[in-house]
This record gives sequence, C-alpha cells and structure tokens, in this order.
Amino acid sequence: MKHIVECVPNVSEGRNRHVLESLKAVVSRVPGVSLLDHHMDSDHHRSVLTFAGEPEAVAEAAFEVVRLGSTVINLIDHVGEHPRIGAVDVLPFIPIRGMHMAQCVELAKWVGARIGADLNIPVFLYEEACSIAERRRLEDVRRGGLKGLASRMATQVQWKPDFGPGALHPTAGGIAVGARQVLIAYNVTLDIDDVAVAKAIAKKIRASNGGLPSLKALGIALQRRRLVQVSMNLVNFHETSITAAFEAVKREADRLGVTIVSSEFVGLVPQEALLHTAGLSLKCHELTITQVLETQLAMKQAEAPDVQDPHIEENCHE
Repeated sequence: MKHIVECVPNVSEGRNRHVLESLKAVVSRVPGVSLLDHHMDSDHHRSVLTFAGEPEAVAEAAFEVVRLGSTVINLIDHVGEHPRIGAVDVLPFIPIRGMHMAQCVELAKWVGARIGADLNIPVFLYEEACSIAERRRLEDVRRGGLKGLASRMATQVQWKPDFGPGALHPTAGGIAVGARQVLIAYNVTLDIDDVAVAKAIAKKIRASNGGLPSLKALGIALQRRRLVQVSMNLVNFHETSITAAFEAVKREADRLGVTIVSSEFVGLVPQEALLHTAGLSLKCHELTITQVLETQLAMKQAEAPDVQDPHIEENCHE
C-alpha cells in the first residue's frame, strides 16, 4: 500500500460497550481499512478509534463512524469529564505514508462537506484544514462546550460552520474535522481526589501558559476511581518528549506533595517517539530504529525473495 492515511475519531461514549463495538464493526467492514486500536474510558466518557488505510477507504470509514455515532449517541444526556462538542467530537486525518498534508486537508474538507450535507451536522475545520485563524486550535473550537459553541454560532459571523447548518444538531451537536501531524495522547494519574491539583499542574506545564512547547494539558477528575489525572497531548514529541512531559508532571506533583499512581497512552504511539524517549532517558543520543531487533528481522524478511514457482530456476531474479 503506497498511500496510507490515519484517522483517529474521538467519540463521546465511554460506558456503553455495545456502541463502541458497533463503531468498530463499521470500520472493519470497509475494504482497504485496518482498525488498529480502540480505547474506552468511562470517566472521560469517551472512546478513541484508530484506523488507517487507503485515503478513499479511510474517508468512507470516517463518514460511516460519524453517521452511526450521530444516531446512537445522544449528547442531551451525556455527562463526562472530557470537553466535547459532538457525538463524534473530533475527526482528524493524519498523513502516514506517501501522503502530503495538503492531501489530508482535502480529505478533511471532502468528508466534512459530506457530513454537513448528508447528516445535517455543523462542521468546523481545524488545525491544518482550518479556514479561519480563530478556529485553528481544537481547544478554541470546544471552548465552553456545547453551550459556548452554540452561543458563538448565534452571535459571531466568524463562527459560521464550514459546512452544514447554522445551528447545532439537536442530539449530535457539532464536529471538528481536520488534518494534523501525529500526536501522542498521554495521561498521568495522581493519588489524590482533588481535581484542582490536576488542573493547577496542567496549567503550569502546558504551552499556552508558558510551559513546555507543543504540550496541551487538562486536569480531569476520575470520579469512579477517586483519583485525578493530568491529560496531555504532545503535538510534537521532538520539542517535548514523553519523558519531559512525565518529569514535568512529577516535578509539580512532588512540589505539591502528591504521588503519581500510573500513566497511560490513549491510542497508538510512534515507535520513533519511544526510541526518542529511551534515548533521552539513557543518554543514548544515537539510538535509532535500526538497532531494534524486531526492526532488523522485519527488514531482512522484507528483503527475502518470495517463494518461487518450482519450475522457475532458483537463480532467476528480477
């Protein structure tokens, strides 16, 4: 497969496993698409799907996820810790192989136009696909949640959606559709039930408040576990590594007398990012993917000739 694009829809449902299984099934039914990962969180009340494949096939799978999500998820009754504006809240397209960002932008616009026209859901293009500077950052699109977005749509001309109606869908809300580079979703859980602590740490370390570059962070309560979490997006791990993000949380937690319980990734992590983190932690600055055993085995297997027809001479190579 020469052209591979990834899509990572974030869905506002983290408690009904039947809904998640239905969404996974929709993706799996589209030829040319591979479902790579899924993550479900009841406190966030949010699920994340990761799939990849040929651009046209991924676009079709993405639309079908939004179509089904808009019928089985009702935001009127939705209560969760994660910010959201839609049943399928965000739909990013990411170039992986043989794809330019401009092509992912066009893909986002094509799918966004179809969502607006066929599903009657207002679509806001963000990141590389954005049409208005104020809507480039996802956090600005989601600011104030459903009520905040509805108010801006009703009173500010710059918040007219890129596609679809001028008001939120009554049960599915709106959706942010965009194109971006790979990001790492990384959460650190703290042994305390005071969400103000997590919010203070998040505010201290995120880029928008003068913290680490290319780092977004929120403080979230995990009510069912009676813990809190610093939920982070590393939008450029070369500028802020996984290790740097963890150490920043740990440093602030130590200062406040709080213990870290665990950390987790949401979705998939680029191998390069893990190698980058390992290299920094071990001060092994020249660690490369070619030093990984499994990588070398895969490379050698790829170089090996296919099993040939017994009637073809062994030394006959193309």
